[in-house]
Amino acid sequence: MDIVQAIRERHSVRAYTGRKIEEDKRDKLEELIRACNEESGLHIRIRFDDPSGFDSRLAHYGKFRNVENYIILAGKPSDDLDEKCGYYGEKIVLEAQRMGLNTCWVALSFNKSSVKKLIPEGEKLVLVISIGYGETQGTAHKSRALESVMVTKGVMPDWFRKGAEAALMAPTAINQQKFKMGMKDGNPVIRIAGIGPYTKVDLGIVKYNFEAASGHKVK
Repeated sequence: MDIVQAIRERHSVRAYTGRKIEEDKRDKLEELIRACNEESGLHIRIRFDDPSGFDSRLAHYGKFRNVENYIILAGKPSDDLDEKCGYYGEKIVLEAQRMGLNTCWVALSFNKSSVKKLIPEGEKLVLVISIGYGETQGTAHKSRALESVMVTKGVMPDWFRKGAEAALMAPTAINQQKFKMGMKDGNPVIRIAGIGPYTKVDLGIVKYNFEAASGHKVK
């Protein structure tokens, strides 16, 4: 599965089968997370076989079931912490999809008191991501029309369209898709457009999808 296929096929999954993640896949995830932390300065970590992170009324209300593995997105407070968590979290999510695993970004519906105990003093918890073998593959979310998020008019290069289409398939909080895309001096630019929950995290997710699909760095 290439990265574009992973972007296309990855959907949010909240219910899992309880099947254990194999050791080789655990090792690959751990190595990827180490690499992401080294590159970003974040302190992402993954918990295996730990149902306590989703053992709460809020998680059950959010229809999460059999979540025994999850990724914690955290780091030292900074202006770009949320965006970095979105960017590198999406990198991990898509690699998990390529391994045959399912995921879901979770902002509220988890056991915060349990997860926060795992966060060192001085770090900020941003989000968690459930991960495992889903009962289903999830369903695609509705996306806005490409023209509605474009600020640059005229014919766009094929690589830009490929990246833009991948960006629109990115998961965003309550599917708000509050971003705008365009070109400046031949380079792709993506910015937050409007106020909404977790828009900085969403921006990081969208940027990663664009870059992974287009092969071009977002300014």
